[in-house]
Amino acid sequence: MASGDGRAAALPASLEPSQSLIMLIDLSIRDVVLIDRLALRFAPGLAALTGETGAGKSILLDALGLALGARGDARLVRHGTPALHVSATFDLGTDHAALALLRERDIPCEDDLLVLRRTVSAEGRSRAYVNDAPVGIGLLRELGDRLVEVHGQFDTHGLMDPKTHLSVLDAFAGAAAERDRVAAAWQSWRQILTAQSRLEADIARARSEESFLRHAVEELDTLDPKPGEEAELAERRQFLMNVERLAEAVTGALDSVAGEAGADTAIGQAARRLQQIADKAGGRLDPAMEALDRAGVELGEAIAALQAIGGDLGPGDADLETIEERLFSLRGAARKHQVDVDGLAPLRKDLAGRLALIEDQGDALQRLVQEAALARGRYHAAAEGLAARRREAAAGLDAAVATELAPLKLDKARFVTRIDRLAEGDWGPLGTDRVAFEVATNPGAPPGPLSRIASGGELARFMLALKVVLASHRDRPDGAGIGPQTLVFDEVDTGIGGAVAAAVGDRLARLGARFQVLVVTHSPQVAAAARHHFRVRKRSADTDDAADRVTTDVVPLGSADRREEVARMLAGERVTDEARAAAGRLLSSPVPP
Repeated sequence: MASGDGRAAALPASLEPSQSLIMLIDLSIRDVVLIDRLALRFAPGLAALTGETGAGKSILLDALGLALGARGDARLVRHGTPALHVSATFDLGTDHAALALLRERDIPCEDDLLVLRRTVSAEGRSRAYVNDAPVGIGLLRELGDRLVEVHGQFDTHGLMDPKTHLSVLDAFAGAAAERDRVAAAWQSWRQILTAQSRLEADIARARSEESFLRHAVEELDTLDPKPGEEAELAERRQFLMNVERLAEAVTGALDSVAGEAGADTAIGQAARRLQQIADKAGGRLDPAMEALDRAGVELGEAIAALQAIGGDLGPGDADLETIEERLFSLRGAARKHQVDVDGLAPLRKDLAGRLALIEDQGDALQRLVQEAALARGRYHAAAEGLAARRREAAAGLDAAVATELAPLKLDKARFVTRIDRLAEGDWGPLGTDRVAFEVATNPGAPPGPLSRIASGGELARFMLALKVVLASHRDRPDGAGIGPQTLVFDEVDTGIGGAVAAAVGDRLARLGARFQVLVVTHSPQVAAAARHHFRVRKRSADTDDAADRVTTDVVPLGSADRREEVARMLAGERVTDEARAAAGRLLSSPVPP
């Protein structure tokens, strides 16, 4: 803890933060209303913040609220300064839910430490940072809701939000396995319903197109397009369009190589002349004669090929007309359906399948309807099992809270866990129930929402009773789901004293054995129950500037100073020896470890 001039005060070893508890370890405040600079350090257990009315205790909570995402207000900026600055550092441990939020947004978190920082300018402009990364206020608030729960006269979070009550009751009931079964059954049911919905949409769309589909399929069946057919037809068409020129070329070629003046006659004559004189040449003419023989054979093959081609090059007008008609029909169908010609065959298959869907829709849809009914039954059975577990746990929770209310001067009040069955359209992965914590403060009055309690002090005490009960279930495997581990109670002792205040202090101390608890209090009994005690005080500076004359600082109290502070709370302005003796007796009372 540090004084108002910013000098950090070392904590005793017993106050060093625990590495096993997810908690607030540092709060730094600058230029917030009466606070110049504060560097506060916190530890596990119950810590009491006391001081005279108006000393600035509420300012500390306002500053913490800013770091947790509360609405920024330029009126909180210290007079004469450009902006306020607040940062809160938390030790998250290794598996806190806040770490998942940071990973989703690629925000680094070294050594499992989370620093939430906020600035608000004198003009009202607000900025937020998480581990020095700029973020929106919404993320700051979302993280804050997971880290700190505030119960006070004006601001309440966590258990005050009805959205949390279902999960709190399930954690109290130890119903994690049942919740998982319900969520799995819900997911399975929804997947089948989604498939059914898609099939129904496909069928409806197909039915609206049925006339078109039947006509298109009949047309394509008649056309009977084949893959690659366009290229073959185009090649044949190109050939037939040039058949006359081909015929002229073949005829000319045959005239050149065949007949009386053709090359074949000349080769034959040359071969015969050489044959007549070959026996006189001593073999020298053999190569030439062999070459002429080969040439004659090759030329004969060429003539045969040209003659064969010439035989196929008769008038092709009829074939060309047939081919062009087929090609143009295919291309016209392709344009109509906005595909290429090779896409007509797959399109024909697809359209036929959509038409078959209409014809076969009854069986497929009926199977999905039956599967959905079975999945709904499995979900409903799992949800009913969870609902029964919740009703049993609700009775136990109500009874346990009732035992805590009487010592807190709420003996005429009732705490009720209300469970309503949801309409089927509102069912979800958490089951078929809506859960809300309600209270009635007067006999005979119907219970209503927690937020409608008139007295802030009563509200804080209700929250204290509920928290004490829930804390006893933190050791369950799923007990970590019962809210944040840093709790703040603002003047929970309003309107009470004596034995009731002692009961409040005892319960806060019991909470402090499992949570980090900060309490702003005017009750000596509550202050005496704390493990750590800080005094919030105003002090005047020796300056001519009236705006700088008064500041708020926070002082950690040792044993002697703590007895003096509790005595002041007992006696008022004038502290007597009797008050000091009474304070000593209060402080010597056992405090839960």
